[in-house]
Amino acid sequence: MFASVRGLPFLLLVLVLLCIPRVPYAQVARMEVIPFESMTLTDEQFLAGSEDGKRVTIAGELRLPRPGTDRLPAVILLHPSGGIGGQIADWEQWFLSLGVATFVVDSFTSRGIENTINDQSQLGRLAQTEDAYRALSLISKNPHVDASRVMLMGFSRGGQDTLYASMVRFQKAHADASSPGFAAYVPLYPDCSAHYLDDDNVSKAPIRIFHGSADNYDPVAPCKAYVERLKAKGADVELTEFAGVNHIFDARAFAHPTSLPKAQTVRNCAWEEHSAGHLLNVRSNLPFSYADPCVERGVTIGYDESATEQTKKAIANLVTTTLKPTPTRAP
Repeated sequence: MFASVRGLPFLLLVLVLLCIPRVPYAQVARMEVIPFESMTLTDEQFLAGSEDGKRVTIAGELRLPRPGTDRLPAVILLHPSGGIGGQIADWEQWFLSLGVATFVVDSFTSRGIENTINDQSQLGRLAQTEDAYRALSLISKNPHVDASRVMLMGFSRGGQDTLYASMVRFQKAHADASSPGFAAYVPLYPDCSAHYLDDDNVSKAPIRIFHGSADNYDPVAPCKAYVERLKAKGADVELTEFAGVNHIFDARAFAHPTSLPKAQTVRNCAWEEHSAGHLLNVRSNLPFSYADPCVERGVTIGYDESATEQTKKAIANLVTTTLKPTPTRAP
């Protein structure tokens, strides 16, 4: 799983991880940047179950909430299209305060990507799902982590990959069969506009989605429809919708609604997988492309303190019941 590390991209990755701004309320017993091998797959390769993409060494930042030799619960965090920023650091510190180790995965730097906000075609939509499975395999073998108590949480692009990482089909094709699997899945404001084959057959672990009704980047409506399909199949899934709340509602840096006029959005798109590896635009019945007319530009993002605090309260309850940490500080 570990690969040799060469070249400037990895050095830049280390600098990115080390320079994440920190919220100073949580004590960190140990921090380690860990390189690991992943695979850059196109959506077609991923959906076909191929592991024959371009090998790449990415890295994650592991932080432990306290010293000792006991195995700790952990959360793997998948960043949004903007990459690793202040909101990830806030969540990282919050989880540490609960007694949960954190592993922040950087899916961009080693692939030569700064962000995908204005050009989502730079990286397959399911690439971070592959990274998540490989990160789970990696930290499951870490002596400080309890492999049976690892949660996956992601934001926007990372949120959709968190959501679909719960699919049994994808797990069988790409996940490490020796790993216990994720104990819970927490997608924040994911895009749910794709309909994959067998996407209603998901893990028995809880799935908790948090979304805003005013989100014009990744609208909530397709997620609501998907959740109803999952519930009909008996999945342990819940969607919490916050009235009037925008995309990226947990990022304090955007205290006021902020317009991103060039940001790509698939809010008016819908596509379906007709055979393994083939995603078709529902309207045209042709292979989906980011050049399709349904792909638009211009979105609004904005912080909402109430939605963020309600999300934290719900996740704290989920952490208590599924990860069972020993808190280092009251949440």
